[in-house]
Amino acid sequence: MMAAVRSKNTEPEMLVRRLVHSLGYRYRLHSTKLPGRPDLVFPGKRKVIFVHGCFWHRHANCSKATLPKTRTEFWEGKLDGNVARDRRIEQALTGEGWGVLILWQCELQDTVRLSRRSHDFLGGTNGTTANEREGVNPLVNEPESSA
Repeated sequence: MMAAVRSKNTEPEMLVRRLVHSLGYRYRLHSTKLPGRPDLVFPGKRKVIFVHGCFWHRHANCSKATLPKTRTEFWEGKLDGNVARDRRIEQALTGEGWGVLILWQCELQDTVRLSRRSHDFLGGTNGTTANEREGVNPLVNEPESSA
């Protein structure tokens, strides 16, 4: 059953990829040269983004991060191991001078907030995109209202 669980090109990851691309940022995917093979890699900025599933990576205080009721010892060990591995990977990347942003599956519903977080992490106000200069909301590709 677990063989059917994908680690690349998941729906949440594809949503983040489309959003970041629409903001004007270009990236590499799943670099095997970096610890943890980050989902999105921005080599020129030395920044990476991981898109974590709340269940698999145990998002704190999230309703999707519940422990299955059967084989609880197995699942506790497996999921705790994932969290420990995530911590080691993040420390290794930051130790090498990389910026790390973790986006959680449950946070992807609020696309405006997701857009702001991604943009702030990747370049903030210094790296405005063409859409922003023209006053276009990249999520709907329409001019923003000036209300």
